Amino acid sequence: MKHNFTLDTEVHHIAREKISFVQILGEGAFGRVFLGTVDFLKPDEPTTLVAVKTLKDLNEEDSRKSFEREAQLLASLKHKNIVKFYGVSVEGNVFMMLFEYMEYGDLNKFLRSNGPDKEFVNSGSSSSQRHINLEICDLLRIAQQICLGMSYLSGQHFVHRDLATRNCLVGEGIIVKIADFGMSRDVYATDYYRVGRQTVLPIRWMSPESILYRKFTIESDIWSFGVVLWEIFTFGKQPFYELSNHEVIDYITNKKYLNKPEKCPDDIYEIMLLCWKQNASERTPFAKLCDIIDGQINGDSAYVEVIE
Repeated sequence: MKHNFTLDTEVHHIAREKISFVQILGEGAFGRVFLGTVDFLKPDEPTTLVAVKTLKDLNEEDSRKSFEREAQLLASLKHKNIVKFYGVSVEGNVFMMLFEYMEYGDLNKFLRSNGPDKEFVNSGSSSSQRHINLEICDLLRIAQQICLGMSYLSGQHFVHRDLATRNCLVGEGIIVKIADFGMSRDVYATDYYRVGRQTVLPIRWMSPESILYRKFTIESDIWSFGVVLWEIFTFGKQPFYELSNHEVIDYITNKKYLNKPEKCPDDIYEIMLLCWKQNASERTPFAKLCDIIDGQINGDSAYVEVIE
């Protein structure tokens, strides 16, 4: 049975019989994410690996509308550092969104798996993964890719609201793309602070105005990007890991910041501080941040030293 979705014509519809499930990658309030394959999704490939996001409850009208809006939005976003959206399947009892599969999984897990502590983490991937010695120039290139993706989104007047390393994906060649499958709130439950029965907020990544007034803007995304930089240069540590959620709220709203990560160059910490201006209008725009990071990548040779 086909459901009467008023999806925009630019959203590609994929027949259910072409989709096969391989294994589950994650589960959340919205539904599940599977590793799957699609037959003849691309002209030159008999089968293509994909990540399949499912909608759990078809009976919820709000959930269906949210699915529809998200599909239309995703179909309009096209950038090398935004995870590629292949389309939807709206036949049967489960609504599905299909995305490109990024073999190294989320960036947080990738950083922890390849950091100085060499904490190997099961990525949920069936492929074997070798340890990669990440140098400072690699960390900068990771940051640059996220910044480029966010610069594109801000140019589209899109506010992410939940930018964090857990919501970025890593592929072959350390290609990084921004995503949000809506699953990280369950996998990374301690990263979120519950307000009331249903609302959960990523307060450790939120700007003061977002915490105090629930105001989310491109400028609050810039604040979050500063926290993402901190995550990258700590190899995936949780921001304010030594503080409780209530202490974090007090800390951020009292004009206190994350400390400079160990062995992080001063110039990189200065970029973080540019993102954490109390006055939102004074925060450096993503396009300018991209230029600054690019200058670091192509500048002093000191930035290619290996972090031991």
